Amino acid sequence: MFETVVIATDGSESVKRAVDVSLDLADRFDAEVHALSVVDADEVDASPEQLRDELQSALETTADSALATVEDRTDGETAITTAVRDGRPAAEICAYAREIDADLIATGTRGRHGENRLLLGSVAERVVRTAPVPVLSVRQLETIQNDGESTIEA
Repeated sequence: MFETVVIATDGSESVKRAVDVSLDLADRFDAEVHALSVVDADEVDASPEQLRDELQSALETTADSALATVEDRTDGETAITTAVRDGRPAAEICAYAREIDADLIATGTRGRHGENRLLLGSVAERVVRTAPVPVLSVRQLETIQNDGESTIEA
């Protein structure tokens, strides 16, 4: 059913559970796994001109780290194709899925900027609305501690 799975990651805490769920799904279907991270061009363009190169470099480092995290969460036997793209995250995720003829896109529900969103982060929402294939959006689990405080469980 699923031969190629794209895991969209930005390295945020909320994507860790999505990575685990999608890796498990890919394993069950013996699917090829692609991990993709997108450097948000709008974020770079909105920064002061004198900081753009530094920000671009920092975001590329973050993207590389996010992809390494996905690779670290595998069993060591699962081969993962990784890619970093520049552009608008939702558009690049969908374009990448088309290019590799993916069967599924997996994403977390909130990214680095999504903490103020009610249900889905803006990137996840756009991917769900525009993706050429089914999207698996995986939310974080919230855990209530004994002291009544809630914490986010990845």
